[in-house]
Amino acid sequence: MSAPGINIDVPRTLGALLIGAFFASMFSGVVHLQTLLYFRSYKADPLGFKSLVVAVWALDTLHTAFIWTGMWDYLIIFYGDDSKINSIPWCVSLTVVLTAMLTFLVHCFFAHRIWLLSKRNWVMVAPVFILALLRLGSATATTSQMFHYNAFDTFKLHARWIFTLGLSVSSAVDVLITALIFYLFHSTRPDAGHLKHVIDKLILYAFETGSLTCIGTILSLICWVVMSHNLIFLGLHFVIGKLYANSLLVTLNTRQNIRQSRAPATSVDRGPVIFVDSSSHHRSTKAAGPYGAHSTPAGDYHMDDYAGTSPKELQITVETTRSVQYEPASMYVSGKGRR
Repeated sequence: MSAPGINIDVPRTLGALLIGAFFASMFSGVVHLQTLLYFRSYKADPLGFKSLVVAVWALDTLHTAFIWTGMWDYLIIFYGDDSKINSIPWCVSLTVVLTAMLTFLVHCFFAHRIWLLSKRNWVMVAPVFILALLRLGSATATTSQMFHYNAFDTFKLHARWIFTLGLSVSSAVDVLITALIFYLFHSTRPDAGHLKHVIDKLILYAFETGSLTCIGTILSLICWVVMSHNLIFLGLHFVIGKLYANSLLVTLNTRQNIRQSRAPATSVDRGPVIFVDSSSHHRSTKAAGPYGAHSTPAGDYHMDDYAGTSPKELQITVETTRSVQYEPASMYVSGKGRR
């Protein structure tokens, strides 16, 4: 018996959901790996960063569990009953709001970066935060309407615009965040030197992470608008939350890679070396490091630490001997460091 209002096309309904669940699980595995790498590499990070990573990991794990609970209902509990393809299991409804919660946390993280990079410019940050809240609100309303109608045909008939709004706003926030980060990095980018290389890397990472989440959201939106009679859009939507979680974790985990890209020089010919401590001078600088008496933790080097500071304001320490004495980052930011 076929359900009214939906064409029974198993490959584009159950098949699409199964493939979406598979890729969602694969990307969830990457989230677990990235989380493990983070806690192994960045033990000195602030508690706020660690709490954010734990929250993202927990939401991602719960999201994956709800996806496969929904697949169990579709493929096992409702096996052979075509009419159930039109139904919306409670766990599938909850995946929408969980995706929005993950998205909101990631958007807030990048909004905070923009706030630092722009020298605490709320004019830049406010639109990002407002749109992120709108995205979360529309997704919460979508989940509520899915619970209320409990069927795709009636949900599409009465609440189609809410889901469309949520995906559209999510794409807009991704584009806005990427554009703002690109502008802020590019505005402080020198014409030459090692800092130019570092900023180029950060611009590339920002573009890659922002474009992946935006592409995934736009594809789901297109399938929802053009092919709402099948469930391809939902299979793609399963993956969106994983892309956002990975974009945040990749951004945090690449800090060490960027820091290691500038090896300490052993002569003036090796060029300048930038030393930055994300916790400024309130953290102890007495820890022994591999290159001198005092060194910063491996995970503390990232552009946010001197966000909003122009290249001319940065003091660059050039190593002229075989040993380097590390000084607090605050000296370099304030212009009191040694040359």
